[in-house]
Formats: sequence, C-alpha cells, structure tokens
Amino acid sequence: MKVLVFNCGSSSLTFKVYETSDRTGPSVILSGKAHRVGVTGTEQSSIEFHDGASSDSRQCPIATHAEAAAILKQKLVDLHISVNMIGHRWVQSAGRFTTTWITKEVMRDLIELLPLFPIHHPAMLGLIRYCRKEFSSVPQYVTADGAFHRTIPPYAYTYALPREIVSQFGFRKFGFHGLSYQYVAAEAARLLQIPPDSLRIVACHLGTGGSSVAAIQRGHSIDTSMGYTALSGLVMSTRCGDIDPMLTLYLMAADGRRPDDLLESLNKKSGLLGVSGFSSDIRDLIPRLSENEQASLAFEMYVRALKKYVGEYVAALRGLDALVFTDDIGVRSPTVRERVSRDMQWCGVLLDNEKNAHASPDRASLISSGSSQVSVLTIPTDEERVILQEGMNLFSASEETV
Repeated sequence: MKVLVFNCGSSSLTFKVYETSDRTGPSVILSGKAHRVGVTGTEQSSIEFHDGASSDSRQCPIATHAEAAAILKQKLVDLHISVNMIGHRWVQSAGRFTTTWITKEVMRDLIELLPLFPIHHPAMLGLIRYCRKEFSSVPQYVTADGAFHRTIPPYAYTYALPREIVSQFGFRKFGFHGLSYQYVAAEAARLLQIPPDSLRIVACHLGTGGSSVAAIQRGHSIDTSMGYTALSGLVMSTRCGDIDPMLTLYLMAADGRRPDDLLESLNKKSGLLGVSGFSSDIRDLIPRLSENEQASLAFEMYVRALKKYVGEYVAALRGLDALVFTDDIGVRSPTVRERVSRDMQWCGVLLDNEKNAHASPDRASLISSGSSQVSVLTIPTDEERVILQEGMNLFSASEETV
C-alpha cells in the first residue's frame, strides 16, 4: 500500500509518500516541501522533491496549498506513482474527532471549524477539497493535531472566565503541534537513552508560520503556549501572540474596527511582519539586525517571548533534563538557538557554540556543552510518520469491522 501524507502548515506544505510493508515497516519513496506558500517576503516561493535516487528544487509562484498539491500531482504522474490512501493534518477539531475518514458529514464539521484557525483551516480545507476532486477514488482521512495535549491538567487548561461561559462555549486551552511534540519527545528519550517517564522536556516547535512551546513530563504534555486557538503564546510570523485582550475591545469601541478586521490584523498582519514591516520570515530579519531597527526589535521580541515560556515551563517541571528545538526555524537557525540559550545557566543550559553552528537540519544533534546539566537537542520533526500511523490504525480498525 502507498499512502500520501500531507502536513499543511500556515505557509508551508510538507508531503511524503510511504510504501508500507508488514515485514520491514513503512519506507518513504517520495518526499518534499513547498516553502513560503503565500508569504510576503524577500524571496520567492519554492518546492523541493526527494525520491531516494535524486532531488529536485525549483522556485516558482505558489499562492495556495492547493497549487503546491497540483505540482506534486504532476510529479506523481511523472514517476508513475499511484497512491491508495491520503492522510491530512487538521489543527483544531474541538474534540469532534481524533482520526477519521473524510465523509460529507466530516466535511461539514471541517467547514464549521474554519473560524477557529483563520490561517490554517482555510488552507487545509482548500487542500482537502482539491484532493477529493483530483484523487476522487482514493480514501482520505484527517488527523487532529491536539490529541497529545489531552493530558494537560485542568488548572493549566481552564480559562479564568465565568463558569457559565466556559460551559456554554467549551472554552479551554487545547494546544497544538501535538503531532510534532509526540514525535520529538519519543526521539529525545531514544537519543539520550533515558526512559520517557524519567525525562522533563521543554520542546520548542519553531515554524516559519506558527510556533509554540510545550512542557513535557514523563512523556505527557502538562502545558503549552497556544490555547483555544493558535493566536496566543509566542510572537509568531504573522500572529501577535500574547497581548492584553482589552486592546481588541478598545479598537472596536474607539476605532470602529469590526471582528473580521481584527481577525485579519491579529492573525495575518501582526507578529514579525507587523513589527518589522517587511517580512514574516525570521530568516529575512536576521541578516538585517544591525542595519534595520524594526528588524532588530522584531527579533528581540521573538527571542524574549520564547525565553519567557522556556523559563516558565522549567518552573512548572521543577527542573529540566532536555531542551529541544524542532521544525524549520528550530533546526535551521543557529542564531535563534544561541540567543534563546544565552544566559540560561541558571537552569543548567549551556550551549556548545561550535556544535550549534554546525548542527545539520536533517538529523538530530546534541548541541549542549559537555559541562551542561541539560541536554540541548535539535530534532527534525516527523509529524508525517505520526499521521501515517494514525491512518494505518484507522485502516486496520475498518478492516476488522468488515
């Protein structure tokens, strides 16, 4: 069986085609990623492919995730690859599903969930619609991203609002990037050769769109920076992160802003893009730190928010065994890792600058100093493998009921 897995981020699209085998397990026969999808920045969008024997990368306009999928579809045709099942990541299911086949009823659920994630969900739904049209005979399923955070205790996920409001609307911290945290927590335990139930981990999922931090104790999430939606927490590419909620009420009352205007501003025009004024990608900002005051300010705000959450979670965990950096910025930016780890000796973190500078983005690396009390790791995430496994479990369960 060949399974195509899509991992749709806010400004990227990762895809992998797995060939499954009962004897050897799944193997990747084609992989790739579309970068800077719909991004306003200094560089053009691009897409890359890797099929084991060769690699191909090209720059081209990619305005939507469906356009990236169309380029992939042609690649599948060129390589004579037919897929038997397609899996999709969905960010916020609000408890409606974990992993499920995509039916007309599920599509209605996805449409109702669109407002919860105005950056991710429309892109994901557009991709799913494209695939249901262009791969109409292929069974497709969707996996919710937040299941890993179901272990967060009530005192950490409950909002300090009137109980009747919480009960009526189901407001609570859900957390996201759960597929990534599930993978890197297991990988950290394997690499350090320490049982997961003996590890206290702060993991930083730093993407080119969304970013978050999670506190992981004994293999379980106990807190995370994102909340009911992905707007809260860190300073992100185009999202504001934590702000005083009264600001939104002030803008509505004093400036006549409508809710949809605020939704657009807070999700798509804030963060690094809003502060710098020219790019939502921190990799565009770093080369200009010494010459551009707004780029420098945006970078310092990004680092400060990240360090603040790391410190908070060290306190929540009552100590730290491993600090993990993952996703595109996490594994590809030595500058970000160095600035976040700087002056963190108080909690046992001491970076090896040489190891940090030369860490490969394609494999896990230990970048802490030999005298560091905390293991600092870069681990490329593999959310797609988790999505694949969820799909295989769903397929097996369906086979058993036939």
